[in-house]
Amino acid sequence: MSDAVEYTQLYQLMQKVARLERKIDFILQHLDLEYDERDEPTPAYIGQIKSLLQRGNKIEAIKIYREATGVGLAEAKAAVEAIAAGR
Repeated sequence: MSDAVEYTQLYQLMQKVARLERKIDFILQHLDLEYDERDEPTPAYIGQIKSLLQRGNKIEAIKIYREATGVGLAEAKAAVEAIAAGR
């Protein structure tokens, strides 16, 4: 495939993604909802948090949880304590 064809296909795909994003934004706005991509940590983050907790590094685990989710300190602390308790 030539570079021009690949560029055209990439551009078309980017346009489609942009349209989908606008539609989703419209739906969320219409339903008066907010979307935060970082609501839940990924399994990789959970594994890292559990590893830190096993080593007794709760503060670093809370820091990683906050980084992964964007939540505040109190919420991150409660979530990390729940992870530590196996909930």
